[in-house]
Amino acid sequence: MYKRILVAVDGSENSKRAAGHAAKLAGLSKETHVEILYVQDFERIQSDAQQKSRATTIDNERQKRLAPIRGVFEQPLVSHELIVKQGEPGSTIVSFANRGGFDLVVIGSRGLNSFQEMVIGSVSQKVAKRVNAPVMIVK
Repeated sequence: MYKRILVAVDGSENSKRAAGHAAKLAGLSKETHVEILYVQDFERIQSDAQQKSRATTIDNERQKRLAPIRGVFEQPLVSHELIVKQGEPGSTIVSFANRGGFDLVVIGSRGLNSFQEMVIGSVSQKVAKRVNAPVMIVK
């Protein structure tokens, strides 16, 4: 069974479904630990900074977006932790996953980017191609 699962999330409906599948898998064994990875996109951060958004507002929005995802792991209780990184989502997830020794990586098929909704999703496609562990793409 999986002992370490990485689930990459961005607050989208697809990432919520991905978190749900990761929680179900993790719930099968008390020994399983899930790391929830949220990557702050540099372009979005720069855009927010240009609009003179305050850091607390950005942080509050992120917490609001991630609260339902964290809730998935709290009922039933699944060992988990939230990790926030900054960078380009695809390469940051790949790098984190390949260094982390995960048994499984779970990601939604499409994220919040409206352009990427036309295809499977450039982030999930990049993760599937470049991560060394098995990857589950949830639609």
